[in-house]
Amino acid sequence: MKKQQPQISEDKILETSWELLGDEGIEKFSMRRLADRLGIQAPSLYWYFKSKQHLYQHLANQISKMILNEFQSDGDWKVQMEGLAISIRSVLCRYPCSTQLMMQTLPHEPDMIRFTNRMLLCMESTPLEQEQKLQGVLTLVNYVFYFVLDNYEHQRTISVMLKNQGELPGGEMIQLLDSMSETEAGLFRRMHKGGLFEMMGTDGAFEFGLKLILSGIEQVIKEQEN
Repeated sequence: MKKQQPQISEDKILETSWELLGDEGIEKFSMRRLADRLGIQAPSLYWYFKSKQHLYQHLANQISKMILNEFQSDGDWKVQMEGLAISIRSVLCRYPCSTQLMMQTLPHEPDMIRFTNRMLLCMESTPLEQEQKLQGVLTLVNYVFYFVLDNYEHQRTISVMLKNQGELPGGEMIQLLDSMSETEAGLFRRMHKGGLFEMMGTDGAFEFGLKLILSGIEQVIKEQEN
């Protein structure tokens, strides 16, 4: 009896792509690996997506649509920018490698264009020049992207260490810091021993960084109004 071919669709390919990204990361992602997971031959994927970059565009488009659906657009520019940052982070944290996908693609899909346009509208009511409005939005978005990406890479590093060594090299780190002089590592040592670096990636750290950016934009607006 002839073996029945697996049923695939564009939605199934996208769903499985997220699974593969979560398991192996974007570095190991390939159309061949994706086809293997779907139980099909790699050329079959190209009926749906003409290249890996084309597939990435569609995945990024999905992320853009989800952010738009979650983003509440009421309020003044500051409320909107804060809501935008929170919505972006929320979605990116739920989908592995979505930050890298957003950074590696261009807004050439409908929902990516809508998302980009909606971001720009957040600053439109301010008295800033158009270039400054754009820069304000880009600064905020880049902050969110790199905050999520940094935490993602940090967690992956911890996972690899635990897998390879069974524990984190905390004792070795303390020994190294204690062997260094006050000038070389004094402040770092005190912050490390005080657990301050454990705040990296937390909600509190994110909110403080967001506050710095919004306060900076607000100051620029006040300067221009005066």
